[in-house]
Amino acid sequence: MDYHTMRTFADSWGLVSMLVFFLAASAFVFRPGSRDVSAEAARIPLKDDSDER
Repeated sequence: MDYHTMRTFADSWGLVSMLVFFLAASAFVFRPGSRDVSAEAARIPLKDDSDER
């Protein structure tokens, strides 16, 4: 593959794939019910580990 072929591929399908990934990641983050999961994950560093050992 030469530079022109790779550039054409990146300009078309590369952009489409990045757009699809962005939309899928946004839908995953803003899906219903993700607030509780995110809040629980945010409390993990503050969780007391002493009773689990």
